[in-house]
Amino acid sequence: MMGLVNLTRLAIFCLLCLLYQFLLQSAYAQEGFLSLCCCSTSIYTDPKTNITWIPDAGIIRNKGKCENITAASVKDNSYDTARIFGTSSTGTKWCYNLTTIKGENYLIRGTFNHSIGTDTVFDVSISAAIIGQVKSLSADSSEVEGVFKATDNCTNFCLVRRHGNPYLSKLELRPLHDLVYFNNHSSTVLKLVSRVDVGNTIEAIRYPLDRSDRIWKNSEIQSKTDNSISNTSSLVHGANTAVPLQVLQTASIDPERLDFLLNNLGKRDSNYLIHLYFLELNGSVKTGERVFDVLINGKKQFDKFDILGNDAATNYRELVFSVSANEALNMSMVKSPEASLGPICNAHEIFQVFSLVQGTHQADLDKAVELRNELASRNPKNGALASWSGDPCLPLQWEGLQCEPISDKSFIVISIDVSSKGLKGSIPTVVTELTHLKYLNLSFNHFTGSIPSFPVTALLMSMDVSHNELTGPIPESLASFPHLTKLYFGCNTNFASNQLPSSLANLPNLTTDSGICGGQGSSRLYSNVFIGSVAGGSVLFTVALGVFFACFCRWKVFRREVNREHPKNTPYLENAVFSLPSMDDLCFKSICTQNFTLQCLEIATRKYDTLIGEGGFGSVYRGTLPDGQEVAVKVGSATSTQGTREFENELNLLSLFDMKTWFPFSDLVVRMISKFLSILSCPTVLYKIVYTEKHQKGKF
Repeated sequence: MMGLVNLTRLAIFCLLCLLYQFLLQSAYAQEGFLSLCCCSTSIYTDPKTNITWIPDAGIIRNKGKCENITAASVKDNSYDTARIFGTSSTGTKWCYNLTTIKGENYLIRGTFNHSIGTDTVFDVSISAAIIGQVKSLSADSSEVEGVFKATDNCTNFCLVRRHGNPYLSKLELRPLHDLVYFNNHSSTVLKLVSRVDVGNTIEAIRYPLDRSDRIWKNSEIQSKTDNSISNTSSLVHGANTAVPLQVLQTASIDPERLDFLLNNLGKRDSNYLIHLYFLELNGSVKTGERVFDVLINGKKQFDKFDILGNDAATNYRELVFSVSANEALNMSMVKSPEASLGPICNAHEIFQVFSLVQGTHQADLDKAVELRNELASRNPKNGALASWSGDPCLPLQWEGLQCEPISDKSFIVISIDVSSKGLKGSIPTVVTELTHLKYLNLSFNHFTGSIPSFPVTALLMSMDVSHNELTGPIPESLASFPHLTKLYFGCNTNFASNQLPSSLANLPNLTTDSGICGGQGSSRLYSNVFIGSVAGGSVLFTVALGVFFACFCRWKVFRREVNREHPKNTPYLENAVFSLPSMDDLCFKSICTQNFTLQCLEIATRKYDTLIGEGGFGSVYRGTLPDGQEVAVKVGSATSTQGTREFENELNLLSLFDMKTWFPFSDLVVRMISKFLSILSCPTVLYKIVYTEKHQKGKF
């Protein structure tokens, strides 16, 4: 009897030890996991995966609003809410700042389910690299997954608005431990295109079977022959696998050929990384019996591949290919003539390769974030500061900041304009540590205290601290700045002295208000309008006449077209509205010319990803400038028969007016100006890329 009791106790002890070991392994496996359920109010553990989900409210700065998701929009029942951004602000970028370990590889996955019926489009970026786009009206963009190597101890996952209000329902960050994806691609970010457990006919495999919680879906791009096999008794011999055994225990085979076709990749050439995984499920197969060629889009990538190869000690192999493709990827495995068995494939992963964008120079990034945090601590409810998230310069600049690229492909902050933002407190001294800062405008706020002293190495060219509550005085160190040309500090009633220091007063190139409220400095807001109005009156009058004449001629053309297509006196255009652009909208080349580097235009167009039109002069691509403005980028064709002068004439003409308000919207008008459809589909700002042997730049 005593022995039975002891045996029972021993059994219970062993079970407890096994349970403890399981819990310890589970906790270890989840170490580094971050699982955010947007707008959730409590912690939740998924009973299927044992993954713990937490609310996201403590991680996102601009919280937007929460929305319940309809049951039809949700693929699982682990969440029923989504966070909607931009409903009450004018921001263009919203970022989750996630803790990472520099140099480690990570998987990040965003799920975008919603209940909104409006057309919404936004980009998804990892730090400064845009890797995907979500379209609310497309079922194919409900999930975006990327793989990256952390370049810092924090990584931003950002939603960048194109139009509508971006949304997010779940966000997952997973360490990839010892999985290798960046042997030859350390300066890239990978976007998952497809991850398939070939031959699997049941639900997807993920954590805890996959330690890094990669989701292996069933055969969404199954081979045309679809000869699925499964062998749950097969084991891997002589190798460490990057894939869970349960994934490898299913496969597709064919006596002659396997084809896996993936469509809808986009019309432009992109780089892809393909991982193929093979496990021989037939234990009786010997070396040389199952041999096949591997082809990608008809091009042979591997000749006479044998899983067993020359080393029969292992029955597992991996192949990795880097290819360039557009529209479709066709992965083929064709039996070699001398082989007795056809090809087999157990699993594959396909990634689109994006270049790692450097973003803001690290020193400026650190100081800009510190500036934001200091201002936010003194102005916790300020809406403008809430939009300062992610990288200060890319993929969109923070509101009020201007950046420019430097030689190492990173960006620096050169201008800060937070005028009229209702900011309070002292001016953060960290602003003086932005070593590339040239323009600083803090006017029309409620800043108190003194103006911080800038180092003698500062590049400051213009500073406006007028209309605040500063106590002064003006630092005399400003006199040592060789580039300083503008200084305004009037309307600070608490200034200890409104007098300009003599060292500054003697600077010949300095324009200042001398601390006088309503003096030269503040009057620039009004006198310039008057002077500009007088000096430009004749020009504006001439332009108005020209616009009126152009409208009249255009109306006559429309009328003739209507009479031809509608001979009866139908009121087809009687109620058409012809909108004249205001004088503020008129843009002349002499005052609106900007230069953009080729790199800036490539970032704006995501390397010319979206073609929206073609003409005799070249192709037109959709793009987004760092400030969020959508543009059309026209690339001059090297084979065009038209000259540069004709191109520039077209550029200047179409840049002059807002085409959306210049033409009434009707089928007739669209037919008449079909050659300008690419212009009508986005704001009428055109760029021409000029290539020369000495330099490359964008011309506006």
